[in-house]
Amino acid sequence: MHGPVWVGWLLVLLGAAAGAYCLVRARSGPAAQRGEARGEGLMALGMAAMAWPVAPPSWSPWLFTAVFGAAGLWALAHRHLHHAVGALAMAYMALAMVAPASQQAGHTGQMGQMAQMGQAGGTGPVAHSVPGGVPLLTGLLLVYFTGYVLAAGVRLVPAAGAGAGKGTAGGAAGVAGAGVLPACRVAMGIGMLAMLLAL
Repeated sequence: MHGPVWVGWLLVLLGAAAGAYCLVRARSGPAAQRGEARGEGLMALGMAAMAWPVAPPSWSPWLFTAVFGAAGLWALAHRHLHHAVGALAMAYMALAMVAPASQQAGHTGQMGQMAQMGQAGGTGPVAHSVPGGVPLLTGLLLVYFTGYVLAAGVRLVPAAGAGAGKGTAGGAAGVAGAGVLPACRVAMGIGMLAMLLAL
């Protein structure tokens, strides 16, 4: 992953916070949302692990590819299209981490390549490495996640307006609680965009 180290740490914080919230929501939220919250939480924690800006073991991209590939196939089998696209995009990014590592000497395989850029605080000039992945596929994923973030973000606005119109505190809290899971999805979509752009 190209870019300053602080971007990697922000992605780790974003993924960990969204993942922790979704997993808590999976235990205490409405029964209809528990499965979705569990899936979102695991994806967010996986995103945090992939963005970790420390030199990883050489086998970690293969582990991420296997885990996210299996998650993507499971989501396809259960007709969760967005989860399938997200998981398969993570598997794709994990595979893309392997190619630059094999093409360039001195690079680590995972997105933790950012650690090399942090030697001067992550702000100094750095020689650019060969971008990972297939540009057309990366572009298609960027278009998908941009559209998803915009559409999901627009859907959050009426939910906030409906919450303001409720007369009871319990009704407003219910609407706010129902809006937090979609807000986590928007945050994770933004994280996916950042990871794809830094690929």
